[in-house]
Amino acid sequence: MLRRGDKHELRRALATARSRVADLEAELRDRSRLDPRTRVLTHDAFREAAERELDRAATGPRAASVALVDIDGFRALNARRGRRAGDAALGAVAGRLRRIVRGVDVLGRTGADEIAILMPGTRAGGAQACCDRLIEALAQTRIPHAGRVTVSAGFAACAPGVGIDAALAEAARGLDLARAEGGARAAAAPDDDAPGGPVPRHADVIEALSTALLERDRYTGEHSADVVGLVRHVAHGVGLDEAEVERVAAAALVHDVGKVAIPDRVLHKRSALDEDDWALMREHPVIGERILRRIPGMGVVARIVRHEHERFDGGGYPDGLAGEAIPIGSRVILACDAYHAMTSDRPYRRALGHDHAVAELAHGAGTQFDPRVVTALLDHLSADDAVVAAGP
Repeated sequence: MLRRGDKHELRRALATARSRVADLEAELRDRSRLDPRTRVLTHDAFREAAERELDRAATGPRAASVALVDIDGFRALNARRGRRAGDAALGAVAGRLRRIVRGVDVLGRTGADEIAILMPGTRAGGAQACCDRLIEALAQTRIPHAGRVTVSAGFAACAPGVGIDAALAEAARGLDLARAEGGARAAAAPDDDAPGGPVPRHADVIEALSTALLERDRYTGEHSADVVGLVRHVAHGVGLDEAEVERVAAAALVHDVGKVAIPDRVLHKRSALDEDDWALMREHPVIGERILRRIPGMGVVARIVRHEHERFDGGGYPDGLAGEAIPIGSRVILACDAYHAMTSDRPYRRALGHDHAVAELAHGAGTQFDPRVVTALLDHLSADDAVVAAGP
């Protein structure tokens, strides 16, 4: 027979056990609603939570917006670096988003590399600002196992009475536009009835900046155009996918755009530059970045331009980055730019021969240049020599 004290202890133990069971059941329910790789809601759980929020928004004055975020080149990243890299990229993007969004916002994984955000009480401009913050944060981050990762995003305001599926479809139209314009940007769905024709593509903007540079300084403009061809070959040679190659080629075409702010007395000087001249000249990558960041969606290109004079050993400018911390596009442009500059006549010296330039590249591998980039460039130059030697 149990004593009174024993009965009390038993009741307390049973209550503790029931509470623990309830906690475990709640934890299991939460786990079933969360995607294990991203720690955001699963697709079904997101739709359920988003519909509730949209119902609340429909009964009051609150606005709501939705955004879709997609990792650029995700399939190529998995193919090139393995599934571990893809998982790392997805987890890092989700982690950044969780830090950026508010507590009332709803996050869910809606595709292999796609995360949706429902933002109650937020208009389309706020949704764009959220996406832009994510894009900017990722531009400054190197993800372990995955390297540099960019995202494209589409956003849309949720009209009263519109369900989550229709809202996501509208955001997806913006995402398609962001991808078509080169990625690493956020876009709203295009207004098909808007006057003035189609939205201008970045190719037009890049071409306009290139023409302005050519008018400002013919050597610099023609030099940039010539470097693009080398850059495309080398970017392919180091394993970049087509979208990445196009971004690096765009950066190569305008990598000297900051020189529009360099005085003529320095830009056209017929003798070697002195230290004061170099102090001015070293400003051009930062000026170029500022120009390009004024164009929506050009953040990745702007970052490549900023760092195209960084050295692999950390001795470059403007930020002294080293090794893999330097964007791969910047490393490609640096080597191609150096080869073309060495083999071109300059106001203060005659062009070096091909063999001399190749020797300089090889000598600088591991210090000034990324050795992998130098190998790809020399392989391309050797193949060109073989074609020329073979003749028609």
